[in-house]
Amino acid sequence: MKFPLLKSLLTLGTAAFLCSCSNDKAAASDNSGDIGFVPCEAAWYLPAEGIVILQDLRVTDVYGNQVGSIVNVPTSPNIVIVKDINGTTVIPQLDLNDQSKVKVIAGDPTKCSVAPPPTPVVDSTISTCLDAWYLLADKKLLLYADLTVTDETGVQVGTLVAIPNSSYYMINDLAGAPLLGNVDLTKLAVIPGDGVRYKITEPAYHLKDATGNYLIYANGTVTDPNGLVIGSADFTTGVLKGLDGVTPIAVTNIALLPILTPASKCVDYVPPVPSSSSVVQPPKSSSSSTPPNPPKSSSSVAKSSSSVAKSSSSSVVKSSSSVATGGCPKINVKGGASGSGFASRYWDCCMPSCSWNENSGGNPAKVCDSRGKNPTGNGSGSVCSGGGGATCTSQIPFTVDGCEEYGFAFAAVPASNGGQCGKCFQLTFTGEGHYNSTNANTRKLKSKNKKLIVMATNIGGDVQQGQFDILIPGGGVGMFNGCSQMGWGAQGEQYGGLLSDCEKETSYKAGSYAKCLTEKCNKAFGNDSEAKKGCMFLVEWMEAAGNPEHNYVEVECPEVLKSRY
Repeated sequence: MKFPLLKSLLTLGTAAFLCSCSNDKAAASDNSGDIGFVPCEAAWYLPAEGIVILQDLRVTDVYGNQVGSIVNVPTSPNIVIVKDINGTTVIPQLDLNDQSKVKVIAGDPTKCSVAPPPTPVVDSTISTCLDAWYLLADKKLLLYADLTVTDETGVQVGTLVAIPNSSYYMINDLAGAPLLGNVDLTKLAVIPGDGVRYKITEPAYHLKDATGNYLIYANGTVTDPNGLVIGSADFTTGVLKGLDGVTPIAVTNIALLPILTPASKCVDYVPPVPSSSSVVQPPKSSSSSTPPNPPKSSSSVAKSSSSVAKSSSSSVVKSSSSVATGGCPKINVKGGASGSGFASRYWDCCMPSCSWNENSGGNPAKVCDSRGKNPTGNGSGSVCSGGGGATCTSQIPFTVDGCEEYGFAFAAVPASNGGQCGKCFQLTFTGEGHYNSTNANTRKLKSKNKKLIVMATNIGGDVQQGQFDILIPGGGVGMFNGCSQMGWGAQGEQYGGLLSDCEKETSYKAGSYAKCLTEKCNKAFGNDSEAKKGCMFLVEWMEAAGNPEHNYVEVECPEVLKSRY
């Protein structure tokens, strides 16, 4: 799933163990003599692996040294995922009630010798304008006194709910579904608020280090927190330079930085001023799938640029894309949400957020096995969090015979919207490209009167209002990559995928994108014809246009999408 909060959360020393331990504590293991320390409470011992699982979620060796941690599976209280100290899954699923593998050691609080859990270490790059508790889950979370829960960029992803008759809290997502239980705020580290607010004109990477506090925009402009331009950034080298374009002021891996958006807690949004002379225009670079991207690129979040050369687009065989039959469906406007925005792209292979019953209002999206082919139940968890559920490759974008103007696809919508699983929207392209990427390709979408009908199957904490992140194989894995088991070739830039690669390789000659992208689709998905058809949709129907802008309106879902949902 694209949304950062997965269903299985790792919380070191912050959540009570979610299982019934009363029976386990009564029966001590005969193997307790193999353990070189005395736990304070009953613990689980895996003789074959030589590890001990403590009730504070730590995993130790037989001498009490921490070597990893466990992740609770809320839907199955006795099932846990075991991870090593680096967060890598070493046991995908462990049943603590499996007596053939797990022994129980009786604890003794009067003689316990295992070290207490370490004090949480706060990432020094995280800052907040207000005091916040810091919780390390499968991503970094900030918990505020007003009961909001945000990611490290300050975008709200949930709420704190007090558990009656206890000192613990639940964390629920924005739709009200539980994500994590028994959070003890007294065990969490606190990040003092620094009082700094950020004036941004659009999503921007945020760098705070010993050299200063910087906002880095997709066009390469670097500002201070007040929005004053102080230099430019080279997305290839990661070097930030002063206004003279020469003096280096900082070096970083820009792609790994958090991204501040207008919805971030400590942000003051300032609408951009067109054609501002103060904006630094560095060399062109590439784009991505939801975060801001390098200059004029066509990945899934930066204003991308692409144009299919007339010679190459005419050589594309249209029948290679996924085509449905049955006639052109009638699209009826529903009169719901509407507005403007842009279309980005991604395919991370993760189990979509809407595949969980509690997120979809009882209308869950399909889940497939780890290869994306065979439909399965939705109880296995996402491949992106140690489970076995993945996005179905049957949810590639497609066309319908006799409907040249219409394309059909699935998409992620902003997490803050909530409750949009299974809803459909019509995107009517304006001919413009987001982030200054207007070109012949984006114009073709308008001149050919193309409209994309999308159905929401996922949410993204980094997806902006009006943005639809379209599921397109080869579109970039974004924040999570569950595609390693697919047997596919290289997926291109993390944000923007294969088309972003083509932009760089062709020196941003948009007329060459179609030929380049066709070659990359064939190479990446040579062993998966279905995924290759989805990749070619970006070439054939979308004219190799990156991040085209659109006007959108909610519509009734056509059967051709509902049957694949």
